[in-house]
Amino acid sequence: MAVLQIKPLAAGCLVGMLALAGCDAGRQAAPEAQAATTAPAFKLDEAKLPQVAGFLASDLDPAHGACADLDAYVNGKWKAANPIPSDRTDWGLYEAMSERSLAVQHQLAAHAATTSGAGVEKIIGDLWATGMDAAKRNAQGIQPLQGRLAAVDALTDGDSVARFLRESYAKGNGYVFGFGSSPDFKDSNVNIAYVTQGGLGLPDRGYYFDADKKQAREAYQAHVARLLEMSGIAAADAAKQAQDVLAFETRLAKASKSSEELSRDTALYYNPVSLADADKLTPHFAWSEFFAAQGLAAPKMFSLAMPAFQQEFDRMLGDVPVATWKSYLRFQMLDAAARYLSDDFAQQYFEFHNKALNGQKQIQEPWKRVLGTINRTTGEAMGQLYVQATFPPESKTKVLDMVQNMRDVLKTRLENLDWMSAETRQKALAKWATFTPKIGYPDKWRDWSGLATSRDSYIGNVLAANEFNYRWDLAKIGKPVDRSEWGMSPQTVNAYYNPQLNEVVFPAAILQPPLFDPKADDALNYGNTGATIGHELMHGYDDQGSRFGPGGNFENWWTAADAKGFAERSEKLVQQFNGYEALPGMKVNGRLTLGENIADLGGIEIAYDAMKKAAGSTPDPMVEGMSRDQRFFASYALSWRGAMTPESLKVLVATNPHAPGNFRAIAPPSNMPEYAAAFQCKDGDPMVRVGDKRVVIW
Repeated sequence: MAVLQIKPLAAGCLVGMLALAGCDAGRQAAPEAQAATTAPAFKLDEAKLPQVAGFLASDLDPAHGACADLDAYVNGKWKAANPIPSDRTDWGLYEAMSERSLAVQHQLAAHAATTSGAGVEKIIGDLWATGMDAAKRNAQGIQPLQGRLAAVDALTDGDSVARFLRESYAKGNGYVFGFGSSPDFKDSNVNIAYVTQGGLGLPDRGYYFDADKKQAREAYQAHVARLLEMSGIAAADAAKQAQDVLAFETRLAKASKSSEELSRDTALYYNPVSLADADKLTPHFAWSEFFAAQGLAAPKMFSLAMPAFQQEFDRMLGDVPVATWKSYLRFQMLDAAARYLSDDFAQQYFEFHNKALNGQKQIQEPWKRVLGTINRTTGEAMGQLYVQATFPPESKTKVLDMVQNMRDVLKTRLENLDWMSAETRQKALAKWATFTPKIGYPDKWRDWSGLATSRDSYIGNVLAANEFNYRWDLAKIGKPVDRSEWGMSPQTVNAYYNPQLNEVVFPAAILQPPLFDPKADDALNYGNTGATIGHELMHGYDDQGSRFGPGGNFENWWTAADAKGFAERSEKLVQQFNGYEALPGMKVNGRLTLGENIADLGGIEIAYDAMKKAAGSTPDPMVEGMSRDQRFFASYALSWRGAMTPESLKVLVATNPHAPGNFRAIAPPSNMPEYAAAFQCKDGDPMVRVGDKRVVIW
């Protein structure tokens, strides 16, 4: 859930992980303010939209008592009756809401494709029409990539590889390392350039070495060989080249940081250097020439993060045979493009990335895949249409009221912490005072008029959008940070906190029933959305967010004694999650997931206090035999309703800073005496942690 707006960074949100380009590559704000709605809303056909069930007392499973396992008690019957669809790797409340969001977008995109509109409607219509035209895609085959593949075939030595990389990045096609803009760690009001590690086709460095990842490596090598063969390489040669590609990436992996290291040490992303010093570090790859090729003025400073990785990349320019570089770049190009080419390429992409790696049984229908493309490339353009059709003003007003109530409760908690000194508390409250909430959609929309799309080629439109977004991003380097910008599109069922801007952001799609309903009672809304709001607020005080001060700068505002006390309390949470077994023999990584777990615990605690504050002295309404507190905790557990394929769960545990949902449902309440009281649980019950085992932080 915590998002650092360094686009080459691995970023995290409420659920899942974000791509290197940030929460949504299509996010961005317009240079001029616009109203939230600029045209009459398209009339949705509600009968064609799936309904998402909320909390029902009939879902409760008495075979699993609330004092034994809250997740099984609230969600067990539902999960047993709702298996994972064959075209997904996970299924639950968030996924069901995402399906509804996609169904809305389906209607909007199909309508846009039939109009002769301009602006965002034309862009969405062109992407939709070309993506859905399977006959044209299949007829074109790999032809749209032939010019780019020929450029790879023409490489002769390390110098030509370096030149190719410079030219490819300039067109928005990056390989080997990440590059983009984001606020300076030391001055969050100004954007600078960041270079980070990259270049791996498997989820994490451990996949290249760990014994239990051998099957994934074998599947990956077969995938590399198959794509190369489909591009015209003879089968025997493709098999040999696939071995070379895996060895090439293994060498990069050895120089890479792990997901755990990147999640738990934000400082790894900040290594300010001059161009001259960077050029000395990588003599085969001149960063001065790279910046010039991107059309950028020479910066006084940029962050060359993970310098050991950059040095290894540089050595590989000098000692890896050009034939291997050509195999690697050819495969990377094919893999990045496969989803947008003919059906055989899209199917092959699915066979590895979705099926072999994550256990998805069936490829998604074309319309869902095309919408995925739209959201990756022009997400905020679609968001503009989505908001017009789905998000009423009263929802925004109600959520803003909830946010203010939650902030008030958080302030009270900060003021009364018994383990924090007055000196640190003053800084914590200063940070509290600068929180900015963003609800529903941006106050100003991006101007997409520079993006030229057509009905000629699907991948042509995708490549045009990639270059357009890349150019937009680079234009920010050296400029003031636009604090109105969003890192997520409005149609995304998720939320995030940005420590560099000290903001909490809640897109319109997560503020829909049953997660949020303006007509629902406070117990349900605070258990779901309230806990989400609290989670995002608490990211400002998790083990990484707490390293950023009130202005969003990377700084230490803790006394040594308070930092030690915070670390000791957090360590108990690490140990709690280390004890959970996701799969036989595979434990959750409490260190990797610490930030999210701190936010979960603090989030539900302040949501509970806020619900009590909102209720005041009103009587406790028993609904279907449940008290207000019981409904609050059941609603919280509902938000983590879901299941994953074993394959996808393995990837999540190995790489993701979020723990599996069933543990997120049970871990925070088990540390709350209020939970035990609500369900009359006793010391010794699995859902009751007492004494030294109880975790108390914020």
